[in-house]
Amino acid sequence: MNEYDGAEHTETVIIGAGQAGLSAGYHLARRGRDFVVLDGNDRIGDNWRCHWDTLRLFTPALAAGLPGMPYPGPRMHYMTKDEMADYLESYARKFALPVRGGQRVVSVARTGAGYVVTTATTTFTCDNVVVATGTFGRTPRVPEFAGGLDARIRQLHSSEYRNPAQLKPGPVLVVGASHSGGDIAYETARAGHPTLLSGPVRGEFPFDIDRRPARVIFPVLFFAAQHVLTLRTPMGRALRSEVRTHGGPLIRVKRADLVREGVELVADRTTGVRAGAPVLADGRVLDVANVVWCTGFRQDFSWIDPPVTDDTGWPREQHGVATTSPGLYFVGLSFQWAFSSMLVGGAGRDAEYVAKHLMSRAGPGTAARTGRARLGAGAGGAAH
Repeated sequence: MNEYDGAEHTETVIIGAGQAGLSAGYHLARRGRDFVVLDGNDRIGDNWRCHWDTLRLFTPALAAGLPGMPYPGPRMHYMTKDEMADYLESYARKFALPVRGGQRVVSVARTGAGYVVTTATTTFTCDNVVVATGTFGRTPRVPEFAGGLDARIRQLHSSEYRNPAQLKPGPVLVVGASHSGGDIAYETARAGHPTLLSGPVRGEFPFDIDRRPARVIFPVLFFAAQHVLTLRTPMGRALRSEVRTHGGPLIRVKRADLVREGVELVADRTTGVRAGAPVLADGRVLDVANVVWCTGFRQDFSWIDPPVTDDTGWPREQHGVATTSPGLYFVGLSFQWAFSSMLVGGAGRDAEYVAKHLMSRAGPGTAARTGRARLGAGAGGAAH
C-alpha cells in the first residue's frame, strides 16, 4: 500500500493566491492544465486586506493589471489595498481558477515521482510545484534585541500595523527608512505622535507620483522596469543585488513631506537596547512609547525538501525555474527576472515563462485530466 494513498493528485500545485499565483494559474488554465492554487487565507485578496488602512499601490493601474484582465478603472488610478484585494478576487472568479483557501502549506517534499505538498488538513501529490508566496517571503524580520525592550513599549512590525489608533500615547520610533517606513512615519506624525525615523534613506522618486507629469513618466518607467532593468543587462544585474539586500527609496512620501510634519530623520540605524530603551548607532538612547519595525521580511524556504536556497537565502533558480529540483518553480520573487518582477503588473510575464517551461517537461496525457482548469470552465474561483 502506497504511503500517499488517499492523497489528492493534480499535475501542478501553485502555492499562494496573490497576483503571482493567480497569474501562474491563468497561464496554466489557458493551456488546459490540471492544477490547484492553495492559499493560507480564507478569502482571495486577504494578503492585501491585512496591510495598513491607508496603503495605496505605488504603481498606477496601467502597471498593476494581471494577464487577460486589466484593472477596470482609470489607467492612472492608484488602487487602495482593498481595491487590489477585490480585483484579485474578481480575477480568480472571472477565469474560474481553482483556488482553495484556508490551506496554508506546511511542507513540500520531492519524491521519486514528483512532489508531496502538505497542508494542515490535506495532502496533495503532483508533478510540479509553483511557489508564489510573496516578493520577500512570509516571515517578518525583527532584530533579536527587540526582545530586550521594556514591556511597556508597544512594538509592531509593519505587517501588524493598521493605523495610529493601535499606538500608545507618546513618541514613536519607526525603524527602517524605506517607502513603508516613510509612509508610516508620516501617518503617525500627522496623528500627533512625536516621530523619529531611523535608518539611511536610499533616495526618493524625483517626481510626485500623484501629479499630472506622472501620466507621461510612468509608462516610460514601467517599460524600463520590464525591458531594461533585467538580468540581461549589467545595470539590471547590479540593481538586483541592491534591491534584494536593501530597502527601497521613498516613493509617495518624500523627505520634505516628513520634515513638514515634524518627523525627525536620523540616518543612524537602531542597533540595540540599553536599560529597556532602543539605542541608535551613535549611542543615543531614545525615550519612546512605541516602536514600529519597518525592517522587511526574511526569506524562509525551510519548508521545502530538499533545500533549494543558496548561502544568501534566495532560491537557486533561473527565471523562476529551480536549478536543483526539476518540476519546482518560483513566481513573484524580488527581481526574479526584471525590476518589474516584484510589481503587480510584472507578475504575468514571469508566470508565462514558468508555464511554458512547465509545459515543455509535461508528459503525454497529463493535460487537463479533469478539464476543471480550463478558462471559463468549472465553478467560480472564490476561495472556499
